[in-house]
Amino acid sequence: MPGLYNPRMQDRCQALPEDPAGSRADFASGEARAAYEPSPDEIRRASDLLKVVGDLTRMRILCALLRGELSVSDLQQSLDMSQSAVSHQLRSLRDANLVKYRREWKTVYYSLADDHVLDLITLVVEHIRHD
Repeated sequence: MPGLYNPRMQDRCQALPEDPAGSRADFASGEARAAYEPSPDEIRRASDLLKVVGDLTRMRILCALLRGELSVSDLQQSLDMSQSAVSHQLRSLRDANLVKYRREWKTVYYSLADDHVLDLITLVVEHIRHD
């Protein structure tokens, strides 16, 4: 998926705390790591979210939505899936607040819920591309 570079992620990396020598803080230990350590509830919620994203079909839908808003019919054709199968997966993505929708007459259009979803997909793809 070319073009997944997200400058917002670059900004976040540049905003990380620095040590006196001017390099980024070591997140393997110290205060910087403690500031980012999630609570037990956040860990559970993150795990639940990653289970939703971890499904191949749902990830394919999210990646298709990187191009912008698509109708259920567009997704069905793009993914070569039945309407009911696409709708079922979209429901899971909606329940996880990963996609949003709007209705125009009888047509339902879906898009990524917000920039956090874009960041998540971008970060995952950049991670797997990193060697």
